[in-house]
Amino acid sequence: MRGKFALGLAAAIFAHSSGNAQEVTLRAVTAFAEKTTYSRGFETFIERVNADGKGTIQINYIGGPKAMPPFEVGNALKTGVVDIANTTGAFTTNVMPESDAWKLTERPMSELRKNGGYDYMAKLYAEKMNAIFLARLVDNNPFHLYLNKPIAGPDLTGLKIRITPVYRDFFQALGATVVQTPPGEVYTSLERGVVDGYGWPITGIFDLGWHEKTKYRVDPGFYTAEVSVLVNKTTWDKLTDVQRVVLMKAAERGEAEAISEFSAENAKDTKRQAEAGIQTIKFEGATAETYRAKAYQAGWEGIIKQSPEHGPKIREFFSKK
Repeated sequence: MRGKFALGLAAAIFAHSSGNAQEVTLRAVTAFAEKTTYSRGFETFIERVNADGKGTIQINYIGGPKAMPPFEVGNALKTGVVDIANTTGAFTTNVMPESDAWKLTERPMSELRKNGGYDYMAKLYAEKMNAIFLARLVDNNPFHLYLNKPIAGPDLTGLKIRITPVYRDFFQALGATVVQTPPGEVYTSLERGVVDGYGWPITGIFDLGWHEKTKYRVDPGFYTAEVSVLVNKTTWDKLTDVQRVVLMKAAERGEAEAISEFSAENAKDTKRQAEAGIQTIKFEGATAETYRAKAYQAGWEGIIKQSPEHGPKIREFFSKK
């Protein structure tokens, strides 16, 4: 993949002059509930493609977890059951362990597209997942620990915490017993006391109703959420340049909007959580620094353990020097 994903005017003109190809329809799924925070960017992307691609390319939006369980999306995309997926690295580690490294990025996508980080990851997606990494639609969106029991410091000993692969290494390093479930099961798990808390970004808990069963949020946040659009590579290779341009232009707009949009969303949901009665447990000073340092240390150790060949190189691209 190119560092910049617009093919450019010359390529588009060439493609248009090569004749009108028959319109194609691609099947798309999202790993998150429809019309919620982490699907809305993808749904806007689909609307743009379907508007700009009339007569050329269209997307048939199949839906979210009710249509396909989140942890099955990676394999479905790889094998061509679906053509396009809106998902996160935490849900695709069964296909590509390195995908979980996106959470550890300390650089925006615009910089990763220039410094070689995007190209390195795109090559892995093509080789391991038969996928084209088209765009990242969620960025600048920190994760937090949410609890129903107060803690005095960064120690989760004796607590059961719901996780995805995003948080496993970090929360275990803090002493937690971890339980992995799809997002759709978290509300019931909290209600029944199966778990004492969960990891999730600063945004999105109101979409899922989790605020009703949440008493505390721990600050500071750590890592950053990643939700991206992937295209099956076999499908991509069959598309014309015109069809690819439609997808790439819509993706480029979404990625450019992500950082500013989520800055506003982060502030809005922080305020909304306080108004809903969710109390803040705030680590400060050296305690906060240690908490965040342990998050990144545990995160990178986990990535490198899963992928000793690629983990250290990805860290060079993603980490701030």
